[in-house]
Amino acid sequence: MDTAVKQTLRLASYNIRAGLGTDLRRDAERAISAIAGLRADILALQEADHRMGERPAALPRHSLEHRTGLSVLPAGQHAGSLGWHGIALLMRPEFVLQDIEMFNLPGLEPRGALIADLDTPFGALRVGAVHLGLMRRSRKAQLAHIRERLDRRSPRPTIVMGDFNEWSRKKGMDAFHSDYSVTTPGPTFPSRLPVVPLDRVAHCRDISAKVQVAHSGGPTHASDHLPIIADIALDRQQTQP
Repeated sequence: MDTAVKQTLRLASYNIRAGLGTDLRRDAERAISAIAGLRADILALQEADHRMGERPAALPRHSLEHRTGLSVLPAGQHAGSLGWHGIALLMRPEFVLQDIEMFNLPGLEPRGALIADLDTPFGALRVGAVHLGLMRRSRKAQLAHIRERLDRRSPRPTIVMGDFNEWSRKKGMDAFHSDYSVTTPGPTFPSRLPVVPLDRVAHCRDISAKVQVAHSGGPTHASDHLPIIADIALDRQQTQP
């Protein structure tokens, strides 16, 4: 007998602004505390590295991994970086990384994205992490390029998350609207008085997701963005006698 099995994972995405809070103080440990509070199984960070020079990490790797219980995936542009174009991806250490691809995105600004194929205790999962450009023309080209990269791969439940930098709830996501669900959970920027929904999630039909903005509730925030959380269920068929 075939029985549908659903298990839940928590994914989170957070543009940490290289640890620069709304009080204009750069505090790595405050940022790590906010990240740890998300209690994510898989985590995408944007602006996890400084932009200048060799792009050194904005957060100490050991403290980040220790406080979150997650492992940073090997995507650093240099030995001292956490991520690719500042995008870092972390996962539970018991998950297995099958493949990771980092690539540049088209547009006037230097932007990139990464795609990781993971094996989790609840099933296979593909995670895309993005930080798109400031111009809609560039963002549309970047999303089309990301979609092309995804379509080259063998089928696997897929979710893409990050800072899409898109102000509109209706425009700019053409590359994913046909067969992905695009969720804009609410305003995430600026964090003190959020009015713009820059951060969002797109997932294929093999995944169901409950996506929300994570509000800290305090007068000072670890970043000018609020993080988002996606509690997802992977649908798979388990054969029982």
